[in-house]
Amino acid sequence: MYTRDNIFTRNERINSFQLSKLHTFEVAARHSSFSLAAEELSMTPSAISHRINKLELELGIALFHRTHRKITLTEEGERIYQSLTRSLNEINQEILDVKSGDISGSLTIYSRPSFAQCWLVPRLYEFNQRYPFIELKLLTGNENIKFQGYGIDAAIYFDEGQPDNVWSQEIMSETNIPVCTAEYAEQHSLFNKPENLINTTLLHDNQAWDYDSHHDEWAVWARANQLPPIDHISSIAFDRSDLAVIAAMNHAGIAMGRYNLNKKRLDSGELVAPFQNTEVTCQQKYYLVTPNKKHSRKLALFIEWLMEAVDTDKKNCAEN
Repeated sequence: MYTRDNIFTRNERINSFQLSKLHTFEVAARHSSFSLAAEELSMTPSAISHRINKLELELGIALFHRTHRKITLTEEGERIYQSLTRSLNEINQEILDVKSGDISGSLTIYSRPSFAQCWLVPRLYEFNQRYPFIELKLLTGNENIKFQGYGIDAAIYFDEGQPDNVWSQEIMSETNIPVCTAEYAEQHSLFNKPENLINTTLLHDNQAWDYDSHHDEWAVWARANQLPPIDHISSIAFDRSDLAVIAAMNHAGIAMGRYNLNKKRLDSGELVAPFQNTEVTCQQKYYLVTPNKKHSRKLALFIEWLMEAVDTDKKNCAEN
């Protein structure tokens, strides 16, 4: 069917006539029908078939298997159809971005689970109200991800230092402070008596800054406050700080909490900090990380909103 004279070569470019035929092919492939494609394009089925036949001859590729009642894509046709679909979606999105000032479409953010659950998610309503046409996708995990091939625009980490070979910006510092319910504190006589921790259950993030940091958060806090080692105190470990706090809210013990993530719960009385003036500044900080310095308009707006929210929190804390 195909001769060397009509095979599309590597050095050739698709011309305007072939682009028109590719559009016809995309519609026919989407419907798996020449008849339905004809209805959408206001053409006859025979004209659709003729156009596809000509495109196949020009490209030197069989795009469809044809039977008496239906058409199906060949393996090569499926590859071209998928590529066309991706390209058309990208073009459509670019047009929307240009028309809307580049503030529409999807934006994917990867975050540490505790930060997402306790700080970011409760504020997403504000972001959505400001930029309703940005479709935000939030992924969570404890790993430092590779941006290439994952479709992630930015990541939020809680680490001791900013990672190398990427663009990063400090979001905020953090403070560790033991938290529990008022009932638990009263039951175990904890108010201003940290020595009574020996009779409690310690709750903590087992991956606070490493994949096996064990009770290091508690150990660092105890040393900073000149308290005896806490190695022999009963404990429950989690792989997320927010899970330790949720356990504390349900009277399972006393959690090593992060102040910025639990401020609202402390303000409302849902949690209490039984020991005064024992806060310890974390070595870790929250960082926003992107694969490079150049940001899309959508990402730049997200970063601007994020830093505004952080500044608002700082002002509220100063006023209180």
